[in-house]
Amino acid sequence: MKKYLTIFMVFILALSVLAACGPKDVEETSSENDGNEKATEETTKPEKLVVWEDKDKSPWLKEVAQKFTEEHGIEVEITEVLMASDMREQLRLDGPAGTGPDVLTLPHDQIGELAVQGHLAELTVDQAVVDRFSESSISAQTYDGKLYGLPKSSETPVFIYNKELMDAPPATMDEVYDFSKDFTGDKKYGFLAVWDDFYMAHGVIAGNGGYVFGEENGIPNPKDLGLNNDGAVEGATYIKKWYDEGLFPKGLIGENGGSTRDGLFGEGKVASVMNGPWQFQPYKDAGIDIGIAPMPKLPNGEAMKTFMGVKGYHVSGHSKNQEWATKFVDFITTDENSLIRFEQTQEVPTNLALAEDPKITENEGAEAVAVQSQDAIPMPNIPEMGTVWEPMANNLQTIVTGKSEPKKALDTAVEQISKNIEASH
Repeated sequence: MKKYLTIFMVFILALSVLAACGPKDVEETSSENDGNEKATEETTKPEKLVVWEDKDKSPWLKEVAQKFTEEHGIEVEITEVLMASDMREQLRLDGPAGTGPDVLTLPHDQIGELAVQGHLAELTVDQAVVDRFSESSISAQTYDGKLYGLPKSSETPVFIYNKELMDAPPATMDEVYDFSKDFTGDKKYGFLAVWDDFYMAHGVIAGNGGYVFGEENGIPNPKDLGLNNDGAVEGATYIKKWYDEGLFPKGLIGENGGSTRDGLFGEGKVASVMNGPWQFQPYKDAGIDIGIAPMPKLPNGEAMKTFMGVKGYHVSGHSKNQEWATKFVDFITTDENSLIRFEQTQEVPTNLALAEDPKITENEGAEAVAVQSQDAIPMPNIPEMGTVWEPMANNLQTIVTGKSEPKKALDTAVEQISKNIEASH
């Protein structure tokens, strides 16, 4: 009884305080608060935001950032940093030193590791902003139930061919193999894929039943590794076949594999390749009339389960301007600005409103990426994923060079990954 009486008296006291406040008092207080909020906004607004964009991808951003500056009076300084290899490491060094960015771009598989280490800030945005994007792309930007970025594009490897050398894209890899057997020779190749790179090899391995991590309730389980199961071995054996039969050049391996593939294709010596949308424009710039299609089906009749990556824009956990950095990320990923980005970079946005835009639907490359993405598997973004790449690359190289049989090499890779996970996480 005493408890309820106390609550009642507090309620009566609150009412009396409100009654003592006339309309004039409330109006004056409200006006005063509005002024304080405006003053706070002005004093906390930074003079400049520092943004790290991917290498050779900044022209569109400079155009859009200028609109942000005109609207908010904040200068935007854009620096290009190679996203694939340098962005993460540079953030780890420059962020804590106070010389890092406010905003940066990353592939989504790096989010978990950097978030755990405190290098990324959780984003707080309206639900309407989240609803702007596909559910899968938002999921890729989420770690441990928290949003750490907004999507800018999704990508997955597809089949790219030289229309002068190949009339139409084959429906199956058996057809690609037969074509290559006839075409390959005199330093010309029917099809090239850098399959000692696990990002590219995953399509074959997963399409045959291998997997990186098993899942429990939709969450990757790093204790369940499927990279040496029967399906993975079958996939690695298929990869080995192309190297063993001389259908791939000896230079198509290791760090130089990608440049070898791209150089030969750009010279018109290769009829088709497996590569991602980032390479569409460079191939065109090399003078190749390219056709683009989803990856042909594997010999087992299954689709290649390529890795799907979602690039996003993120706010540094070390930024002193996280609120305005978040506003900038929201601004540059609107439907209008995402379309500008697509037109200049050809990287496919995940904005739902753009899915039916003619500029995208009538684009052969965008359509191929969209179709292939239906069978693609998002790269796990948990920190443990960082332990997978090097052991898989090293052991795939021993397979394609004939130094180890697929089963033995994949067992070694899984053993190394397991030890790395145990030691690091």
